[in-house]
Amino acid sequence: MSECPHVLDLPRPEPAQLSDTCRECLVDGTHPVQLRLCLHCGHVGCCDSSVNRHATRHAEEEGHPVIRTLEPGESWRWCHTDGSIV
Repeated sequence: MSECPHVLDLPRPEPAQLSDTCRECLVDGTHPVQLRLCLHCGHVGCCDSSVNRHATRHAEEEGHPVIRTLEPGESWRWCHTDGSIV
C-alpha cells in the first residue's frame, strides 16, 4: 500500500467513530451492507454495496477523501480522490 498525498493530511491519531452504524441509513430506513470510517472526521457511512452509498456521498460532499473499513479482520484504507487503496 502506498501513501497518497491525502493520507499526509489526515489527523493523527485518527478520529473516533461518531456512531456505531450509518446514521443516514437509520434515517432512510435502509440497512448498511458494510461500514466505512471517514479518517478526516470520524463519520461512519455505509459502503458502495449499500443502497445509498453514504460513505462515498460524505466524501464527495465534505471533501474528505480517505476512509477505512470498519469490518472485523480488515484494515484497508481507500482514497476516493485517487481511486485506490492507500
